[in-house]
Amino acid sequence: MLVRRHLMGLYDRDYTQAGERQEHYGMPQMRFNLPRLMPVVKWLLIANISIFVAGVLFPKLGVALEDWFAVDGGSWSTKLQFWRLVTYQFLHSRSGALHIFFNMLALFFLGPPLERHWGSRRFLSFYLICGASGGLFYLLLNTIGFLTPVPMIGASGSVLGLLAACAILFPHMVIFVFFFPLAIRVAAVVLTFMFFLLVVTRSNNAGGEAAHLAGMAAGAAYVLLMPRLGQFRLKRRAGSWEKSVEQQRLLQVEVDRILAKVHREGLHSLTGKEKKTLKKATQMELRRQKM
Repeated sequence: MLVRRHLMGLYDRDYTQAGERQEHYGMPQMRFNLPRLMPVVKWLLIANISIFVAGVLFPKLGVALEDWFAVDGGSWSTKLQFWRLVTYQFLHSRSGALHIFFNMLALFFLGPPLERHWGSRRFLSFYLICGASGGLFYLLLNTIGFLTPVPMIGASGSVLGLLAACAILFPHMVIFVFFFPLAIRVAAVVLTFMFFLLVVTRSNNAGGEAAHLAGMAAGAAYVLLMPRLGQFRLKRRAGSWEKSVEQQRLLQVEVDRILAKVHREGLHSLTGKEKKTLKKATQMELRRQKM
């Protein structure tokens, strides 16, 4: 079983509202407030902690959960159980509390600003996508023989995706890494380099570090590429609207021609196609009047 740990405590100048510096006996003082929990972050915390506590209190249940819901590269039958890419994110090592503690600490601080920025539904999708990306990359490395197939659990890929997103969207955020304050972008670079070294040197937890890297990469790619995808969709919609306007203009020209023909030659002179065109134009006009 792989246990992935990243020692980080976090605070955010923008979102934990660092108070203004005040002089107190000649020493600068700062006041920090904890972030206000958002709905999805709150339920993710509750779900992860509840499952962990249940697994600790009832060891057989904990083993069963890992058997059914951990990412497992041991056989193709388990590799193809794609629900594991989501469910493994809610399981943590029962041998100690550090694994879940640091993951939930990161979620507690990094999750709220992103959920406020995107909304709850998009935030949840992002969180699960980052975790699933970590699981997929781990399975890929298992399949090609780079890693020994061992079941993997934990939300580290998910929360490191949050770290990457915050580093791009909120560059002034500051976090603690190994108890040292760092600008979040610097922290992201340092952690990426560290995880990369641990993977290429095949450390004891190389699979977990690979999931870390994939989660961060997925988070960064999502933030950087989604605006461009949105612009592409807007252009497509604009193109569709322009095409619709042109079609309406051509229809109006055809209707004018048909009405002129009726005026000259009478209704009996119309072909079947021309009658259908008039009927279509009449129906469109009626719909427009009802709107």
